Amino acid sequence: MRFIIIRKADANSEGADEATPELAEAMMAYHEAMGRSLKILGGDGLKPSREGARVKFRNGKPLVIDGPFAETKEIVAGFTLVEAGSLAEVLEWAKRWPALDGDGEVELEVRPLYEIEDFGDAFTPELKADAQRILGGG
Repeated sequence: MRFIIIRKADANSEGADEATPELAEAMMAYHEAMGRSLKILGGDGLKPSREGARVKFRNGKPLVIDGPFAETKEIVAGFTLVEAGSLAEVLEWAKRWPALDGDGEVELEVRPLYEIEDFGDAFTPELKADAQRILGGG
């Protein structure tokens, strides 16, 4: 099963704080250790919301809203995508998140990803092949 560990934004991730060598080393060591137990499929940090935008649809029409966004609890600062046998296994690793990050005040969200099989008959064999070709994996 695939899971995403979402690192929620906070004042540190949305501010001008630069990463320190100590934090970079701690995050790399964490991910290296996790990679010995779980298959890491990807991950990255996201730049602050002031450098991004949202696209919101009203009656089917897009509206672009430039960042920054005030509600940091609704913003993603980064993610790690893993493959594991269970949610419990991923949660054990999430609980080991480096305390140097966010001055020890970090919020993580762990969620399973949908697999095509989860949608039952909604995906015909043709659509499954298209999804594999277009999106790869999953």
